[in-house]
Amino acid sequence: FPLALQVKNKAPAEVQITAEQLLREAKERELELLPPPPQQKITDVEELNDYKLRKRKTFEDNIRKNRTVISNWIKYAQWEESLKEIQRARSIYERALDVDYRNVTLWLKYAEMEMKNRQVNHARNIWDRAITTLPRVNQFWYKYTYMEEMLGNVAGSRQVFERWMEWQPEEQAWHSYINFELRYKEVDRARSIYERYILSTALVLVHPEVKNWIKYARFEEKHSYFAHARKVYERAVEFFGEEHMDEHLYVAFAKFEENQKEFERVRVIYKYALDRIPKQDAQNLFKNYTIFEKKFGDRRGIEDIIVSKRRFQYEEEVKANPHNYDAWFDYLRLVESDADAATVREVYERAIANIPPIQEKRHWKRYIYLWINYALYEELEAKAKRTRQVYQACLELLPHKKFTFAKMWLLYAQFEIRQKNLPLARRALGTSIGKCPKNKLFKGYIELELQLREFDRCRKLYEKFLEFAPENCTSWIKFAELETILGDIDRARAIYELAIGQPRLDMPEVLWKSYIDFEIEQEEYEKTRNLYRRLLQRTQHVKVWISFAQFELSAGQEERLPRCRQIYEEANKAMRSCEEKEERVMLLESWRAFEDEFGTNATKERIDKLMPEKIKKRRKLQAEDGSDAGWEEYYDYIFPEDTANQPNLKLLAMAKLWKKQQQESEAAAMDPDKDIDESQT
Repeated sequence: FPLALQVKNKAPAEVQITAEQLLREAKERELELLPPPPQQKITDVEELNDYKLRKRKTFEDNIRKNRTVISNWIKYAQWEESLKEIQRARSIYERALDVDYRNVTLWLKYAEMEMKNRQVNHARNIWDRAITTLPRVNQFWYKYTYMEEMLGNVAGSRQVFERWMEWQPEEQAWHSYINFELRYKEVDRARSIYERYILSTALVLVHPEVKNWIKYARFEEKHSYFAHARKVYERAVEFFGEEHMDEHLYVAFAKFEENQKEFERVRVIYKYALDRIPKQDAQNLFKNYTIFEKKFGDRRGIEDIIVSKRRFQYEEEVKANPHNYDAWFDYLRLVESDADAATVREVYERAIANIPPIQEKRHWKRYIYLWINYALYEELEAKAKRTRQVYQACLELLPHKKFTFAKMWLLYAQFEIRQKNLPLARRALGTSIGKCPKNKLFKGYIELELQLREFDRCRKLYEKFLEFAPENCTSWIKFAELETILGDIDRARAIYELAIGQPRLDMPEVLWKSYIDFEIEQEEYEKTRNLYRRLLQRTQHVKVWISFAQFELSAGQEERLPRCRQIYEEANKAMRSCEEKEERVMLLESWRAFEDEFGTNATKERIDKLMPEKIKKRRKLQAEDGSDAGWEEYYDYIFPEDTANQPNLKLLAMAKLWKKQQQESEAAAMDPDKDIDESQT
């Protein structure tokens, strides 16, 4: 095998040649250009005939090779036309039409040849054949009518247009016919064409679009036939009806009336359209109505437009989400400020019809305010009878077995009170307590009877209330306060005794404080002391001890200071076993403040010795998963009494001090040079 050639240098050449560069050089050198053929000069008839023969033979050969290429036929006919051989050119065009009679260019070139050579009848013949063969090609009709008009044959051009209109062509064809008639001042003919353009004689729709009606009306307006124009607009409104309303028609109608200075008509047209056209399709209508009112309306009219626009926005919001009660509130606020009572009532009915789908109170909290606002509106604006119906309908709607709204019952009762119908108010509140008792209902009913000074009813209601919620300390206190106001101290004390005897209370400290304050107010100091002792049997809270001591101090008796000091002594002994050292510190600080004001030097020194020492300590923290979370510092208190009772603490402190001294001596023995340096220093 021969050895393959090895290329030693594979680096790219220094000068790179691209394909574009090669083409550019070839163009510059004109390597592919052929010299032009020599010009042939014909000097006699024989040479001319010979040239014609050769040329015709060439064209015929091209046609014979591919008959469907229409450009060859057209070139052939145009060459014959250039030689003024019109008859031969006609023959070529006719032969071409036999091949492809649907070719538009062929017909156009044929007719143009006849028109150039002023062969009018031939041209008419060709156009007639063209529009008969291809009636949907608008170019033929345009050329034909234009030729007849240029020749001054108006009647012939009109006849062609009439033939064209029978085919019900596109919109532009009708406008061309109308413009043709207007060029010759034939307004009545143009009007009749518009009528056919809008509706045929048999009421068959040709072009029943809104813009065509508007063009018809503007045509009448342009020629100062204002009554006709108004009639066209009215016919259009009637024709399209309410099912196919279009804002563009009403905008055009309103602008026409505005030009005629008929401002009330304009306002009626806009309002009629806005009330019937879907809001999403009336943006342009709103805009034009606003502009009109700003130009010609008063302040009230402009406000009406703004209100209508906002009403449209709210309608869209509540349509998108009927349970968007905030949108309903805004919508109702708007209609209440502007609309009549019937409209407001209708919107309220639509709003309250959107009942929350889930019977959970959190979903009803916004909804119930629709009923409340509805009832208040009816009471303020309408009659009381409808207000009562609203309240009753709402209360029937609520699922009282699952939840209720005490506010609704109370508002209903207050409404009946305002109507001076006390039995209905009591019946409503009694029904509410029977169906769905709640603290708020009891309080509202009791408040009502208190205002009416019906104290026996209040007592009965408090009894029912406490049977329903015996753990409610506030109710016990209010009941006792009522008896106190009425002067029945024994009943009040008995109520307090029943209250503190309950096994479960929500705020027992408030109840005990109220009971103690009651006894202090009655100056029953011995009973107050007994109450404090009973309370201390239940709890050893530091605030109770401090309150007890302050009571003894404020009792106003001669032995108040020894009694107060004795209470502090008892509290200090009782608090020694308390784990919360801060509470014990609080007690001692209160005791020291007492001794600073009323005590002697000996008692002050004694209390100072009882005060604890505050020290800082560290303790290890653990995370929720049990891992180490570092250390934290905290303050602890060491009381002298606890130290004296625990001698081991002192021994432990001495042991820690000895250990520290030992560590210091060992460190000094390990580093003697340091001692020398320190001594030299």
